[in-house]
Amino acid sequence: MRAWQTTKAGRPMDVLSLNEEAPPPQPYPGTVLLDVVAAGIGLPDAFMCQGSYHLTPRELPFTQGQEVAGRVAGWGEGVEGRKIGDRVMAVTSFFTGAGSFAEQCLGLDEFCLPVPEGMSDAEAAGFLIPFHTAFIALVTRGKVEAGETLLVIGAAGGTGQAAIQVGKALGARVIATAGSPERADFCRSLGADHVIDHRSEDIAEAVRAATGGRGADAIYDPVGGEAFQSATRCVAHEGRILAIGFASGSWGRTDTEHLVYNNYSVVGVIPTHYDRAFKERTQEQLLAWWSEGKLRTRIDDLLAFEALPDALERLVAGGAKGKLALAVDPSATAPATR
Repeated sequence: MRAWQTTKAGRPMDVLSLNEEAPPPQPYPGTVLLDVVAAGIGLPDAFMCQGSYHLTPRELPFTQGQEVAGRVAGWGEGVEGRKIGDRVMAVTSFFTGAGSFAEQCLGLDEFCLPVPEGMSDAEAAGFLIPFHTAFIALVTRGKVEAGETLLVIGAAGGTGQAAIQVGKALGARVIATAGSPERADFCRSLGADHVIDHRSEDIAEAVRAATGGRGADAIYDPVGGEAFQSATRCVAHEGRILAIGFASGSWGRTDTEHLVYNNYSVVGVIPTHYDRAFKERTQEQLLAWWSEGKLRTRIDDLLAFEALPDALERLVAGGAKGKLALAVDPSATAPATR
């Protein structure tokens, strides 16, 4: 089969190699073999090229790609209720090197769910990780309530666009940060009530001004670094900073003294260690919002299979709005509207 493989640590354009005769992955217990139609592309895939992501496979070469839409082709021991040809979206076994940047991959049975009628392959490929992360952050961990103010940092990115939409579905007032007028317009199109251009405005000062000095009740931070420090300066009394990721290249650093004297919380968020029943309940709510038109995976581009290295370089450079997807099968469908 054809598969992109990371052969050493470095920039995606320097370390990715297209293997035309890679061996197909063999299902192990709890995994589903999938014929890949489309793959979601995320910053963790680029960080795996660099070796800086904590779940990077240890053995070289490996195939990454955390998100997939495809069809069931087989399964491992302990998997029940699957049918050959079923159309599904899944989180992959990327951490074993059996990710979705290949014609076949392994999906995790506990996080392999049906694609609803009317959802395109590209949207399905980029749905699970962004929206489940946003749901866990805002509902399970952050307990955001209607009427509260939510600040979404890095709001034009793949997980940020999901957080804006979930926040609005919950009835929150959403403030978004973006790095250009075009990305600001993109955030507004998702429903953001107020947008801060972090290249020309101080995030903390702008948030305090927009909230009458109160600050944000919840702050969704997939960026880390300096953005996290800005969050600590504009979080409301009894507010919650939701630490999602480190798109900046470094995690936010918590000052416990500052946290105590300003009475806020820093909450870690990752969509792992939840059982199948939780994932299915979460998916039911997310798809209910999707069917009502409140959520959409915003796909900036559905790219040809051969374009993966350039796509990852584009993500690292901040050149995408929403999600990028890879058409592993040329028949992969894109959303009807973007």
